[in-house]
Amino acid sequence: MKVEFTAAQIAALLGGKVEGDPEAKVWNVARIEDGAPGMLSFLSNPKYIPFIYDTLSSIVLVNEDFEPTQQVKTTMIKVKNAYESFAQLLAIYQEYTNNKVGISENSFISSDAEYGEGCYIGDFAFVGERVKIGNNVKIYPLSYVGDDVVVGDNTVVYPGVKLYAMTHVGKNCIIHSGAVLGADGFGFVPQPDGTFKKIPQIGNVFIGDDVEIGANTTIDRSTMESTKIHNGVKLDNLIQIAHNVEIGENTAMAAQSGVAGSAHVGKNCIIAGQVGISGHLTVADHTTIGPQSGLTKGVSEPGKSIMGAPAYDYSKYMKDIVRQRNIEKLEERIAELEKKLSELLSK
Repeated sequence: MKVEFTAAQIAALLGGKVEGDPEAKVWNVARIEDGAPGMLSFLSNPKYIPFIYDTLSSIVLVNEDFEPTQQVKTTMIKVKNAYESFAQLLAIYQEYTNNKVGISENSFISSDAEYGEGCYIGDFAFVGERVKIGNNVKIYPLSYVGDDVVVGDNTVVYPGVKLYAMTHVGKNCIIHSGAVLGADGFGFVPQPDGTFKKIPQIGNVFIGDDVEIGANTTIDRSTMESTKIHNGVKLDNLIQIAHNVEIGENTAMAAQSGVAGSAHVGKNCIIAGQVGISGHLTVADHTTIGPQSGLTKGVSEPGKSIMGAPAYDYSKYMKDIVRQRNIEKLEERIAELEKKLSELLSK
C-alpha cells in the first residue's frame, strides 16, 4: 500500500517551513544524489550541496540556515537539523506501516498469560505460562515467549526470537529475528577424569527500556541473579553477552563483539566490531574501544579511547602503527649505516 504525504503535512510534523510547493507529495525516500519523483531526501552534509540543484526528489529536508546559491527546482522543507528530522520521519513511517494489531488463531497463548491493549501476536507464536505482555506489544510469527517472561509496553519482538523463561524485557525495546535471550550461561567445572560438570544457571536476563538487540545476538542467563542490559543500550547483530554481564546505560556495541562472564561495561561506551572483553573486568563509563581489540585488563579511567590486542591507549596505538610501517625503511637505513661504518673501520 502506497502512503503519500504532502510537504505541508511533513512540515507540520517536523515544525519546519516549506519553501516551494506545499502540495508536493512523496511516498518513499532516496539519497539526494539518487532522487526521483515521489521521493523524499535530506541534505545535511555540505559535501552533497551540489546535488540539491539537480535532484529529482520531490521534497528535500535542509537545515534552516541553508541558503542556495542558485535556483532549486525541488520543494525544500527547512528544519533545525535535517538529519535528525529525516530519522524522525522514518520512525513515524515505520510505526505507521508496522502497526499490526490482533491475535492470530494460529498462535498459542497459555490460559494464565496476560496481554494488554493493541497487541499483535502472529502465527505460530508461543506464549507460555504466567507471561505478562504490556500494551501495544508486537510479537511476530514463530517467536517463543517462555514461562514467567515480562514484555513491556510498545516492545517489538520480530520473527523467530526466543525469550527463555523468566526473561524481563522493558518498554519500547526492539528485538530482531534470531535473537536468543536467556539461554544457559557457559558454566562448567572441570573434573579429575577430564570431563566437565555443568553448573546450573538459575538466574535470568533483565533488559531495560529503549534497548535494541540485533539479529542473532545472544544474551545468556546468569548463574544467579541477572544478566543486565540497562536502559538505552544498542546491540548490533551477532553479539555474545555471557552470564552475569552488566552493560551500562546508552552503551552501543557493534557486530561480532563478545563480553565474557561477569564483566561490567559502564555507561555511554562505544564498542566497535569484533571486540573481545575478558571475564570479570570492569570498563569505565564513556570508554571507546576500537575494532578487533581485545581487553585482558579493565579500564578504570572514564573517557579513555583504547585499541589493539591487548588494548591500550588509542593515540599510542596509532603511533606504534606508524612505527611498524616504517620498520622496513629503518632496516634499510641501519644496513646502510652498518655498511658505511664497516668502510670507515677498514680504512
